[in-house]
Amino acid sequence: MTSLPHSRSRASARPRSAMAVSAAVACLAALAGCSAVGPDFVRPDVDAAADWSQRHGGSPELSAPRESSATLPADRWAVFGDAQLLHLQAIAATANQDVRTAALRVLQSRMDEATVSAQRGLQVQGQGGITRQRQSESGSSARLVNLIGGTDKQMLLDALSAPFTLYQAGFDASWEPDLWGRVLRSEEAAKANTDGQRAALQQARLSVEAELARSYFSMRAAQRQQQLLRAELAAAREAVQLLDAQFSGGLSDESALSQQRAQVASLQSTLPAAQSQEALAMNQITLLCGMTPGTLNAELASDGVQLDSRPLPDLRLGLPSDLARRRPDIQAAETRLHAATANIGIAVADLYPRITLGASFGLESVASSTFGDWGSRQWSAGPSLTIPIFDQGRRRSTIVLRELQQQEAAVAYQQAVLAAWHDVDNSISSYVAETQHASRIAERLRLSENDADLAQARYANGLTTFLPVLGTRTQLLESKRDLSDSRAREQTALVAIYKSLGSGQLP
Repeated sequence: MTSLPHSRSRASARPRSAMAVSAAVACLAALAGCSAVGPDFVRPDVDAAADWSQRHGGSPELSAPRESSATLPADRWAVFGDAQLLHLQAIAATANQDVRTAALRVLQSRMDEATVSAQRGLQVQGQGGITRQRQSESGSSARLVNLIGGTDKQMLLDALSAPFTLYQAGFDASWEPDLWGRVLRSEEAAKANTDGQRAALQQARLSVEAELARSYFSMRAAQRQQQLLRAELAAAREAVQLLDAQFSGGLSDESALSQQRAQVASLQSTLPAAQSQEALAMNQITLLCGMTPGTLNAELASDGVQLDSRPLPDLRLGLPSDLARRRPDIQAAETRLHAATANIGIAVADLYPRITLGASFGLESVASSTFGDWGSRQWSAGPSLTIPIFDQGRRRSTIVLRELQQQEAAVAYQQAVLAAWHDVDNSISSYVAETQHASRIAERLRLSENDADLAQARYANGLTTFLPVLGTRTQLLESKRDLSDSRAREQTALVAIYKSLGSGQLP
C-alpha cells in the first residue's frame, strides 16, 4: 500500500517535468528569434555626377555629350544591324566554356547556401547494429568483481567474459537554437556569396559578348582591307605596265617606273598582315563559341564584304547613378563586402555559449528473442551546454581578423567603383576621338572621289593620259582603307563603352 503515494508522486512529477521542458524550449525559441550579433550590412553609397561630362579627364572635346544620358538600348549588339553577329552571340551564350564554368559555380554556391541553411533545422539520424562481443576478465568491467572477491569470483568473471551478441537499433535527434545568430549570419554570408557568383556569371557573359564583337569587327575590317588592297594592287600593276610602256618608248625616265614598282612591292607586303589579322580574329571567334579552329570558316568567309556606310547609333549611356548597379564587377565587390560583414557576426557568435537540445530512443538486447520487447527500450533527453572559457585568445583574434577582412573588402569596393569611372571615361574618350577621326577621313574620301571623277573626265576628253586616273584611283582606295580601319576602331570603341557600362539591365 505504501507504493500508492509514491506512484502518485511520480505521476505528478511527470507533468511538471514536461511543463518545465516545454517552458525551456519556448524560452530558447524566443531567444533564437532575437537579433543576430555583429554589424548589419549597409549598402555603400556611390557618389555619382548628374551627367557623364562631369567625370571626364582630358580635353573637353572628347567628353560625352550631355544628351547621351538617355535610356540604354535593350539589346546592345542589335544596334549594329548585323544578323551574323547576333547569331554568333547566341552560340557563345550557351557554348562558351567560361560562361558554362561561371554558371556551374552559381549552382555550387546555391548548394553551399542550402547546406548552411540545413544547420537551422532538426538533425535526426538513425543507427543499428548486431555485434558479437567478449569483455576482458582483467578489464575495467571486471574491476568491481575483483574488489568484491569471494568464492564466486571466478564464476562471475567467466560469466562476464562469456561471448555474447548485442542487438541495437534507434535514433538520435538534436536541435541547436540559433541564440546569437550564428546560423543567420552564415546564411547571410552564403547568400552574399551566391549573389557574387551571379555577378561573376554576368561579368563572364559580358566579357565574352564584348570580346566576340571586338573580334568580329576586327575580322571584317581585315577582310575589307584585303579586298581594297587587291584592288589597289591591281591599279598599281596597271600603272607599272603603262610606265613600262612609256619608258620603252622613251617617253619617261626609269625613276617613275621604279617608284611604281616599289609601291606594288609595298602593297604586296601589306597583304599577309591583313590575312594574319583575319585568321587570328576568326580563331578567337571560334574559341569564344566553343568550337575548334576552322569550324566557322565557311560561315565567316568574306564573300564580298563591303564597307559599312551605316552610321553608328547615337551614344546612349544611361544615368551615371545607375553605373554601380549595372557593372557586374561592382556588384561582385559589394557581395564580397556583404559576406565579410556577415563573417564578423559569425565570429562574434562564437564568444557566446551554445545550447543543443537532444533526444535519443532505441532498443538494446543481448537476445534476439527479446529485442523487440518494450522492456528493451532505452532513451535519453535533455539539453547540453557548451561555454567557451579559455582558448588563448583565438576567438578574439578571429573577430579582429574578420574586421580587417571587412575593411579590405570595403577598400576593394571603392577601388572597383573608381576603376569603373575611369573605364567609362576612357572608352568614351576613345569613341568620341575615333568618331571625329572617321568623319574627317570620310570628308577626305569624298574629295578623293571628286578627284577620281575629274581625272576620269579629263582622260575621256583626251586632255591627259591614263596615269592621273590610276593615281587618283590609288588615292581613293587608300582613303577607303583608312576609313575602313577607322570604322572598325569606332565599332570597337563602342563595344568598349557597352562593356564598361555593364549589363545594361538593372538587377
